[in-house]
Amino acid sequence: MAALGSLLSTGVRRLHCSVAVRAGSQWRLQRGLAASSSGYRPLTELPDWSHKDGRPAPPMKGQLRRTAQREKFARRVVLLSQEMDAGLQAWQLKQQEEERKQKNALKPIGTALQSPLPSQ
Repeated sequence: MAALGSLLSTGVRRLHCSVAVRAGSQWRLQRGLAASSSGYRPLTELPDWSHKDGRPAPPMKGQLRRTAQREKFARRVVLLSQEMDAGLQAWQLKQQEEERKQKNALKPIGTALQSPLPSQ
């Protein structure tokens, strides 16, 4: 009986179960879509209805949430970009200052300047 159990355990293919929420995310990413099925799509972003006279429907909670998330992300991108620009400018100024210091550095005088005479 033990031999049968070991044979079954080695011959049985193990199945991997993943979270149902991530189901299909690789497929969507490979095709350039959002990883989540609730990402940007016309059915997600556009309103479900509109008024008969053509006025747009008021935004829904999910749409407002997504808009706020995108705005927050855009603000963070701008902030980080500005920080990178400021850091790059500071680094360039530091490099220029070091070059100026090296250029204006005192030069040794006296015997240190004289090169030894070649021996004949």
